[in-house]
Amino acid sequence: MKTLHRDFLTYQAKTTPYPLGIEIDHAKGSYVYDSSGKSYLDFVAGVSACSLGHCHPNIVEAIKNQSERYLHVMVYGEFAQEPAVNLAKELAQELPESLGVTYLVNSGTEAIEGALKLAKRVTGRGELISANKAYHGSTHGALSLLGAEEQKKAYRPLLPGVSFIEFNDEKDLKKITSKTAAVLLETIQGGAGFILPENNYLRQVKKRCEEVGALLILDEIQPGFGRTGSLFGFQQFDVVPDILVMGKGMGGGLPIGAFSSSSDKMMQLTENPKLGHITTFGGNPLVAASALATLRTLKSEKLIEQVKEKENLFRSLLKHPAIKQINGTGLMLAPLFENEEIANKVVLGCMEKGLILFWLLWEKKAVRISPPLTISEEEIKKGCAIINEVLEGINS
Repeated sequence: MKTLHRDFLTYQAKTTPYPLGIEIDHAKGSYVYDSSGKSYLDFVAGVSACSLGHCHPNIVEAIKNQSERYLHVMVYGEFAQEPAVNLAKELAQELPESLGVTYLVNSGTEAIEGALKLAKRVTGRGELISANKAYHGSTHGALSLLGAEEQKKAYRPLLPGVSFIEFNDEKDLKKITSKTAAVLLETIQGGAGFILPENNYLRQVKKRCEEVGALLILDEIQPGFGRTGSLFGFQQFDVVPDILVMGKGMGGGLPIGAFSSSSDKMMQLTENPKLGHITTFGGNPLVAASALATLRTLKSEKLIEQVKEKENLFRSLLKHPAIKQINGTGLMLAPLFENEEIANKVVLGCMEKGLILFWLLWEKKAVRISPPLTISEEEIKKGCAIINEVLEGINS
């Protein structure tokens, strides 16, 4: 066993008993390269995190330039630092005024924690509602609103006052009451299999929240930053959340998260008590510079406008009989197979042939396709050919 792989298994904490364990040497564009020189076409993009692929020159330049000016200088919120200020300002220019102030943090799950606290602070209520099969992160608060008991039963007790509704089931909306501080939903359910809202579901939830004085928090950690064909997924569903949560794809491959709301709501984190939410490294100048370069590149290169065309190409090429349907939208797609065994064989078989796919959390019959938004037509054709080849081998 090679030293790196052995040390990985020995010293680094893992999340499953059998990690894939590819030894990474470098990555560039849509490809990841292992220590033996083998290349892997990346259809996962760090689980939707590398929106511009690997080591995009604009991101690398932004990181280099910022690294020569200053790195961490003060805990979040005390000093005016150009990368963080410009990032928050440019986000405000892309969002409705009611989402015009952004709190930058270190990850999506930390952003969820901040959003939940803000909702309780604004409403003075304690009840929180999430959806079955939801995933919002693994910290204790986010875990409390995770919609799969198997994943969290070992860590109870969790937050009290949490209940669940069925995504896309309007009958469950009566569970949202005057005791509810917030309803937290993924705009598109990720771990459940890239499930889209149907029949104006999100508008119905927002209407119910307005009727009872609750807030709607939308988790855009996966759809956000262009993956669905708009900067944020909610922009396609004629609804504006009270609090917007983002992460993953906004950082260009560096760790970041954020939550946005109105100025008056966000001001409530500043007093009674002061320091209502605290982070040391949130808004880190190096990370903010990378995120700002990501946002600007997405716009200047019109990558978001290309997403639907690339989705159509995926759908036209992935028509093997073993694929029952393809969930999702944009470059957030999940081919669904007859059973979990086929999905496993597809992920592992494609990896052997130099294509990275990955699993979804709860929908075990599906696989994740979430490539960089920069992926080319030729790369899409190449990857889909590998998927179809693997499926032919499974069925033969």
